[in-house]
Amino acid sequence: MAYDDQNIFAKIIRGEIPCNKVTETAHSLAFHDINPQTPTHILVVPKGPYEDLDAFSANATEPEIVDYIRTLGDVARQAGVVADGYRTLTNNGQDAHQEVPHLHFHIFAGKNLGRMIKPLDK
Repeated sequence: MAYDDQNIFAKIIRGEIPCNKVTETAHSLAFHDINPQTPTHILVVPKGPYEDLDAFSANATEPEIVDYIRTLGDVARQAGVVADGYRTLTNNGQDAHQEVPHLHFHIFAGKNLGRMIKPLDK
């Protein structure tokens, strides 16, 4: 599938739509979610045209990958959520309910997040 450069995150990266920015690097942008699901809910996106983690891991340059992973950690530290814990989440594709076709990780924190997935009944 071809990357859709009209998705909302692409528009935010280009500055066409404002965001509440947390940090920006050469290859990454982090900003507060406009509809937070937890007290701390930050989105971290690569600036390159990557639809999902599969496209990013297959096509991003080493500097992009290093910058993105480091930015995820930096944002958690800047938000002050490392000591109590936080969750990172990315959805990939239809079955995972990916809503925006641009790779993004959510950083959730600020409360007890509970189990990630209900255990399978055995």
